[in-house]
Amino acid sequence: MPGNRGGFRDRMVVTMLAVILVIGGGAIGGGSTGTAAAQSIGSTGSAGGEGSVGTGSWTDGTGSDGTASNGTTSVTGSLGTASYARSPLGSWMPGVVGSLISEPDLDPPGLETLRAEMMPSPLGEPFFDEYPPGLDAMENGEVIETRDVTPVARQLLSEPVREVRQFKVKTTDAADEPSFATATLIVPAAPWPGPGPRPVVVNNVPINGLGRACTPSYTLAHGITPSTNPYERLRPVTTQAEQRGYAVLITDHEGPRMAYGEPIVAGRAILDTIRGMRNLYPAEFGDSKLALTGYSGGSIATHGAVKLIDSYAPELADDIVGAALGGLPADFEMLGRTMNGNLASGYFLAALFGVMREHPETLPLINDLGQRLLISSLKDQCISDLALLGVLHIPVEALANVKSALNTPVAHDIYTDLKMEDLKSGTPLYIFHGGQEFWVPVLGARNLFDEQCGYGVDTVYRQVPGEHIIAPFTGTPGAFDWIDARLAGEPAPSDC
Repeated sequence: MPGNRGGFRDRMVVTMLAVILVIGGGAIGGGSTGTAAAQSIGSTGSAGGEGSVGTGSWTDGTGSDGTASNGTTSVTGSLGTASYARSPLGSWMPGVVGSLISEPDLDPPGLETLRAEMMPSPLGEPFFDEYPPGLDAMENGEVIETRDVTPVARQLLSEPVREVRQFKVKTTDAADEPSFATATLIVPAAPWPGPGPRPVVVNNVPINGLGRACTPSYTLAHGITPSTNPYERLRPVTTQAEQRGYAVLITDHEGPRMAYGEPIVAGRAILDTIRGMRNLYPAEFGDSKLALTGYSGGSIATHGAVKLIDSYAPELADDIVGAALGGLPADFEMLGRTMNGNLASGYFLAALFGVMREHPETLPLINDLGQRLLISSLKDQCISDLALLGVLHIPVEALANVKSALNTPVAHDIYTDLKMEDLKSGTPLYIFHGGQEFWVPVLGARNLFDEQCGYGVDTVYRQVPGEHIIAPFTGTPGAFDWIDARLAGEPAPSDC
């Protein structure tokens, strides 16, 4: 079993990475292995460094001369595409670790075994683990299973609830194969005071994890656990929606493979759980107006959903009245210059691993060290532990068996798939982004705004104070005002 090899060897791999980085790379101490690592934390330059004070928020992580190393630091710039990719570290790391830790025991054929073993471990709970028989004969959105979790969930929610119900529906994965998705519906205790049926806010929480226990539905069914995502409790979108009398649909949008960062899987999961909710409650929510919202990893999911409405779920188009997206990592190619090989690398590598779970064409590019990490206990880690992984500053280049792994034809095909720039949103958009962002550049959000304006979508863009952690608190109030107006039937404004 994959979990049997996860203990001592996993700890050794991570320990060796830390030793190499501290002694050999000099990165944590601001060593001299390259132009980026040599600069002190907090310095400014023509690229990522300027993002810390605002002017660099428009950059895509590339310097004025077109290189990725100008002005980067271990905090605000990309060491992966700057000093680390060009230093001995990128090539030394796999060899040194490989000399001390045995290679993964992958029986032939290796890539098929690797893909199977890199998937999240089962929880021992059929609701989250099992693909039911006959899945291919089901309709998308068809309900497979439901369960009432009100007794546990009401202890975690701030407002009185009538019911908290979880359900599992049929959906499709990125390769158009049958899959399933889970979600939780929260119905407030108080009757809806407004005209028409009770509206629904579809809250796509930033899961940002690789393990199935990282999902919001797992927390709502089991209570607070070590895997619980603290982010939503700090940014209480669900509470604010309940206070307005809205029902809240919380989606486990990464799917059973926990494909963090993959918008196609996430978008289909969101749309099919909306269908499932309507199948379960046709009288109460069959004609409800819906608004989607998400921040950071949740905005990746929301981005995927709005661009798939017209082709995948056109019957929902009239009732999805808008979507609010904040802190959107819209362009993965850009993130390879701003999140790779620095303090943000834990999330960047986790998203890379999540995308690889749905795109096996990437697996031939992974070296032995990458394989070790893919099948290690990292495959089940959640948001907090993955953030700590960034301390190691592991660049993608150290895990690849080709040079410039982020600039290969396979990588560029993935960038195109994930960006979905050829698709028009099926609903009006409210986009907000922190003006002082340095890991998730404002330029990506602005490009999405321009893209959707070009398609004639009513789109609003708001740049708010703060970087990625502060921006949700400064941006959410305006986003909720916009959602309230859409659910009240007011026409969507446009900044285009």
